[in-house]
Amino acid sequence: MSKKNIGLITYHYPHLKTEQVLQRLLNHRNDYKFKIFALPFKLREPRQTLIQHRPNQSRAIHPKMIADKHRIPYVMCSNDRDIDDSCEIYLVLGAGILSAGCVEDKMIINCHPGIIPVCRGLDSFKWAIYHEKPLGVTLHYLDARVDAGEIISVIPTNIYKSDSIETLARRHYESEIEVLSRFIDYLEFPENPYQNVDEDKPTKRMPIAEEEKLISRFSIYTRKYGIIDHR
Repeated sequence: MSKKNIGLITYHYPHLKTEQVLQRLLNHRNDYKFKIFALPFKLREPRQTLIQHRPNQSRAIHPKMIADKHRIPYVMCSNDRDIDDSCEIYLVLGAGILSAGCVEDKMIINCHPGIIPVCRGLDSFKWAIYHEKPLGVTLHYLDARVDAGEIISVIPTNIYKSDSIETLARRHYESEIEVLSRFIDYLEFPENPYQNVDEDKPTKRMPIAEEEKLISRFSIYTRKYGIIDHR
């Protein structure tokens, strides 16, 4: 029986999430063949924030080095039109918004760090806490809209009453990595405890003034959603 081809869409640049997910896939998915599509990466100006809710993504091994080590085909793309149709499934590990021409007629899966459709767009972790919404990650198919494609699974993030923002952010990020690494399992056994919920508009980056409010409200959030734990 031939192995299925899985396309991995990422940046031609050191990228932590790519390294973490790819290592897990290599350790546990020897029944699939991988092909990496590496898009150009544009370095952004550092942005001042009060809450660093994700680890520094550039502190990682370059995906080309991992590809060479494990003999994975590596395609350097000038843009997303260079992502060909050679794979049955594509997994987004790192990319900006993909064009409609790229998404069309491909089965492309993304993991959004928020519960779709109530938390869409940027800084979903922060906005969920700010607006006292439940926290989780969503595995979904990409379409032309932002964070609005067909949902595969929604996995809630465990929240504890003694959480700090840092411990909760770490656990939430780790859940995103785990769900991406196990996307095949969720395709076979989908789950979604948040069905028939209202759709909200995509969010933008959270301004510092709103981050200050979030910090002051965080204990209210953990009291509302937190599981009692013992320290």
